[in-house]
Amino acid sequence: MNNASSRRTDITSQRKIPSMCQHQPTCPTADSADREAAVLVAHHPEQGWSLLCNGVLLFEDTGELLPDGRIIAPHRPLGTGRVVTAA
Repeated sequence: MNNASSRRTDITSQRKIPSMCQHQPTCPTADSADREAAVLVAHHPEQGWSLLCNGVLLFEDTGELLPDGRIIAPHRPLGTGRVVTAA
């Protein structure tokens, strides 16, 4: 006999986030090393962030927030020896 109370259900703490990327070929996933190469979906420079089609939030300080909640610390270049100023 099989009833609702005897069924085992598995509940996960993470929800699946659907991909916003409809491009062909598809953009890099949020887990890819080249995730920043995904297509820009929304850009709000006045607020300091942009959203990519793979669900990654990019911040103006080069930090990132991944769709699963992981944080990528800002990763600006350390040296300024190669910075060129326009005349």
